[in-house]
Amino acid sequence: MFPRAAGPGRVTGMRLLVLGGTEFVGRAVVEAALGRGWEVTLLHRGRHQAPPGVRTLLGDRTAPGGLAALAGDPGAWDAVVDTWSAAPRAVRDAARLLRDRAGRYVYVSSCSVYAWAPPAGYTEEAPVVEGASADADRTDYARDKRGGELAAVDAFGADRSVLVRAGLILGPYENVGRLPWWLNRMARGGPVLAPGPRDLPLQYVDARDLAEWVLGAAERELSGPYNLISPQGHTTTGELLRACAEVTGGTAELRWTEPGVILGAGIEPWTQLPVWVPPDSDLHDALHSADVSRAVATGLRCRPVAETVADTWRWLQDLGGTAPQRPDRTVKGLDPRVEAKVLEGAGGGDSTTS
Repeated sequence: MFPRAAGPGRVTGMRLLVLGGTEFVGRAVVEAALGRGWEVTLLHRGRHQAPPGVRTLLGDRTAPGGLAALAGDPGAWDAVVDTWSAAPRAVRDAARLLRDRAGRYVYVSSCSVYAWAPPAGYTEEAPVVEGASADADRTDYARDKRGGELAAVDAFGADRSVLVRAGLILGPYENVGRLPWWLNRMARGGPVLAPGPRDLPLQYVDARDLAEWVLGAAERELSGPYNLISPQGHTTTGELLRACAEVTGGTAELRWTEPGVILGAGIEPWTQLPVWVPPDSDLHDALHSADVSRAVATGLRCRPVAETVADTWRWLQDLGGTAPQRPDRTVKGLDPRVEAKVLEGAGGGDSTTS
């Protein structure tokens, strides 16, 4: 399990095991690894087609004997990437099975593991949720992710585990419904309820940039927790929505509306208006105000928001406009009748085109 050198700061011939690897973040990791010439093995349920060029093992981690194919495989790997977000015991079982067969365990966790509400500028040292366990069945998202972290560290130790505390993730293959909803809404054109203020800073990470950082972390043998989202100020609500309007044809008319009007109408931030949360709120501090200096110092690079939006739109068009939707995630988006009613009541808002 020792990679071959390829000059200062870079290795080649890495062997990677991805648990999952056919959807969104896992898919981005697989494609990035293949692009580096790595040998990639996937363990997945077979519900989605694996990318070409990988070796596949079939198994359902939620079922008895679901790791049998992995247990019976003679393979050994330099790194494992696991994106699991349900019962932590699935991470526990996989990590224990692999601790003597893999060099490093990279667990894609979440900033949701921090105790609510983390203050603006919180680092990886912020308190985490209580009551999580590596042995638990499914509970809630925050404790499930924290339990997964505990499972990874228990099996591989703090020195051979990487905890990727991602925030908002966007980009091609998204199966959560945030950016695809905005793109489809802009494509319909007409007046669009645009939640203000337009200069509100957002933090997110393109799944492909997350993937590149993860692979770099494996190469460099990093360890410990990392907040993994773009630096504050990387983009704003206005830049994101203008990019969506422009790439879909420019027929949408952004009607910028005060947060108070939106909240007064009973519209749920984050869910009914994806990505957006009101300024000066616990939600904004938690979702768009993390300190990511540790990730940036170890190689995180974030592409422009316009590139993420354009690439996601091309992918969505290739699918006929309907993105896949994870069944364990809430459906995102605003009812057109509610949108029209709010815009009418607000007098049309502060209107701009793309």
